[in-house]
Amino acid sequence: MIEKSLTLPCGRSLPNRLAKAAMTEGLADAHDHATSAHQRLYSIWARGGAALLLTGNIMIDRRHLERAGNVVLEDDLGMAAVREWAKTVQNAGAQLWAQINHPGRQCPRTVQATPLAPSAVRLQLAGNFGRPRAAEESDIQDIIARFADTAALVQNAGLDGVQIHSAHGYLLSQFLSPRTNQRQDHWGGSLENRARLLLQVVRAVRTRVGPAYPVSVKLNSSDFVKGGFTLDESLQVVNWLNDEGIDLLEVSGGTYEHLEFFKPQAAANMRDSTREREAMFLQYAKAIKHVARMPIMVTGGFRTLAGMEAALAGGHTDMIGLARPFCLDPDFPARMMAGQMQRLPVPEDRLVLGNSWWGPDSPSPSVRGLNNLAQGGWYYHQIERLAAGKAPEPELSPWRALLGHFAKDLHRSLRRKLTLHR
Repeated sequence: MIEKSLTLPCGRSLPNRLAKAAMTEGLADAHDHATSAHQRLYSIWARGGAALLLTGNIMIDRRHLERAGNVVLEDDLGMAAVREWAKTVQNAGAQLWAQINHPGRQCPRTVQATPLAPSAVRLQLAGNFGRPRAAEESDIQDIIARFADTAALVQNAGLDGVQIHSAHGYLLSQFLSPRTNQRQDHWGGSLENRARLLLQVVRAVRTRVGPAYPVSVKLNSSDFVKGGFTLDESLQVVNWLNDEGIDLLEVSGGTYEHLEFFKPQAAANMRDSTREREAMFLQYAKAIKHVARMPIMVTGGFRTLAGMEAALAGGHTDMIGLARPFCLDPDFPARMMAGQMQRLPVPEDRLVLGNSWWGPDSPSPSVRGLNNLAQGGWYYHQIERLAAGKAPEPELSPWRALLGHFAKDLHRSLRRKLTLHR
């Protein structure tokens, strides 16, 4: 099943069912432009055999980043490097789609002390985020225009498609959630109002890129937090997206407050009878698949060939999205399709700072956040090594990963501020 091609509603075709899902790279220069490191990294991933590679966050507004080191595409500056990035992937036989995003309140204070959000609801996580400013009508119209502008720039740069990020607690996801969207105007309150921004962004992007260009949406199946966006609400949003000409819907879940995709997975010890359910969001995707009229992709937790094949054969997903395995074993897709590999490594079980109170299940949100940062930093380190032409370093300790992540992100933020203020 994973070797079968998939024809999208727009008419484009993907030669197999494996995709590298988006991971933030942090490799942009101080001007927020793509670099040769992106080309080196993605050439390695493209040669691995997956049909589709999704970029990490390409931001629509350089005032608001997910982290320093994001590529920003809001004008023609830096387009040459993005074109070379796309050619690198295409020359290796894969497609490159850009994930475009606005972080909303999930913008670190080292980048923006007053982030933009639906409402002034602060993200309480290790003191790393400032109190947001509630978006005004002019801000919202600017956001819609920026998503469309960035999508058009992505298309002009020669990338093969675009994905609108409306998951993981970023801005469009924040508008969908009643926990973070406490507005009383036509952008808040009812689900119809909370979904209005996403739907208008999708329409604006489709208008700019035309009917033949792949447009994807990444959507939470659930926020997995009390008072957040729910599965029932997700099903309704998918119903609305059915009428918007979406070519691929990626199903995910969680926010910075509850990073569901960082939970330890036990796929290595999984019984055959439960492999079908190894993906974190597959049970939710099954419900979404009954509603969706577009192909869907499930990302998060797949670690066995048997599990991937079962999910595809059962009709529960059309594409298999994987991310972290590419950081340790970038050529695994080709080996899986050749029948030479049945199971991917699962290092997450040991990527914790401690047990009990200091573990990933600690009652303290800050401690859970530190564990998530340690795991994220561990994978960032592997990405940086691959981008530098080096082998992964799987023995890196989570504490070293955490401290290294803080130091590197601070350095990137300071370098960027000095450059922008010259």
